[in-house]
Amino acid sequence: MFKRYQKTPKTPESAPEVQEPEGLQDIPAPTAVETPEPSAKPTSISAKVKAKTKAAPTAKSDTLTREQRRAQKLMDLRLEMHNKLLEDLNLGAIESATESDLRREIAAICADGLQEMGTVLNKQERDQLNSEMFDEVTGLGPLEPLLKEDSVNDILINGPKQIFVERDGILELSAVRFRDEKHLLRVIDKIVSAVGRRVDESNPYVDARLADGSRFNAMVPPIAVDGSLVSIRKFKKEKLSIDKLVNGGAFTDEMAAYLQAAVACRLNIIVSGGTGSGKTTTLNALSSFIDNDERIATIEDTAELQLQQIHLARMESRPPNVEGKGEVSQRDCLKNALRMRPDRIIVGETRGDEVIDMLQAMNTGHDGSMTTIHANSARDAVARLENMIAMTGVEMPLRAMRSQIASAVNLIVQIKRLQDGSRRMVSITEVAGMEGEIISLQEIFKYEIEGTGPEGKIIGDFTPTGLRSLFSERFAQWGYDLPTSIYSTRRAAQ
Repeated sequence: MFKRYQKTPKTPESAPEVQEPEGLQDIPAPTAVETPEPSAKPTSISAKVKAKTKAAPTAKSDTLTREQRRAQKLMDLRLEMHNKLLEDLNLGAIESATESDLRREIAAICADGLQEMGTVLNKQERDQLNSEMFDEVTGLGPLEPLLKEDSVNDILINGPKQIFVERDGILELSAVRFRDEKHLLRVIDKIVSAVGRRVDESNPYVDARLADGSRFNAMVPPIAVDGSLVSIRKFKKEKLSIDKLVNGGAFTDEMAAYLQAAVACRLNIIVSGGTGSGKTTTLNALSSFIDNDERIATIEDTAELQLQQIHLARMESRPPNVEGKGEVSQRDCLKNALRMRPDRIIVGETRGDEVIDMLQAMNTGHDGSMTTIHANSARDAVARLENMIAMTGVEMPLRAMRSQIASAVNLIVQIKRLQDGSRRMVSITEVAGMEGEIISLQEIFKYEIEGTGPEGKIIGDFTPTGLRSLFSERFAQWGYDLPTSIYSTRRAAQ
């Protein structure tokens, strides 16, 4: 057994006798329950049916009881084994240990612990126990398997016993559990302390970023009534390109060609959509059309953008410290970015007073800037911009406010997550200017839902509206002379 990462044992003066805990060998794995043969054959079919229905519930009840008892025993064993690891391992020394050495050390300590407890586990259970203990010591405990699973997009925790995951846009309850609220709080504290933040009763909520870039938010009691609330938006290691989004049905080749021309010709673009609709993914995909010879400044609350350009200046806001000082907001970053000679400014999400500086940047030479906002339609996106300007406290006439929005924003791309969990680009809308007191919008492409197919899948089609783009001449001047056929409704009908 390896001794390199164990604490030096202390010889106690007197050790009380410790009663060995009850092992798991008295709880065998569930097996099929045989129904005893009746002493006398039933004389009718109804009697046979009564005999079977009388025996079946008893067998099922016994099986469930055994499973529940064994699951509880395994949970208690994990708790005892984790406490033993904390006592035996030198946590300061394991930071320099290799993964293979540490796994062997933990497996050896677990084997000794099982022998001391008089507990017998099969190979599968031992391997699972060793893996869970390794995750407890080096990772985030029960969350590690979910973080490693590529199909999981979001992890939502409602207290220690209820963990939901999102796969392909559908939420489902996971079998993963925490032992209790203390276990969950210990994992939360491990995450936030790694990035220099804290969460407790005086500061019950926190935003942070995991080591792999995943976005993390937590709220703890007493604000969270039934246990700590955690949401993790996993960071996609593989960037979704335009081709992959087109092949996945998010939009069409014609829409992709239009968006490429819009980005390359430096139109100011807003990506609008609801929570989890894919706004950041779309913004990442659109950024692939930007040339490498442009200087790009990105500003985010939590760094999620995965831009591949060479000349990139990334900024991330910072919350206030324990004393309420040291805050650096997105607006502070944006004001400073204007002095850094960027060709384009990309704001991860506009949701506060930074909207004023964002619109001014779009109006003062930073063409081709992009951002995302929360809204359910292109018209709602314009209204939300107006509301955010009003919330800043800046006194501005409504017409002047709308005139600034109309001159700053050229294109609104609407993303939506449908009922079946799929994500679609449901609208591409151009801002046509002002008509009296109203901002005029012109929809170029839209997604029409036709019905529901097998297993609840949404059936729909992307269609152009028949209106020619207001920026067609600009596209041609920049070398993107799009054929008029992509705007034709007859092409869609074919």
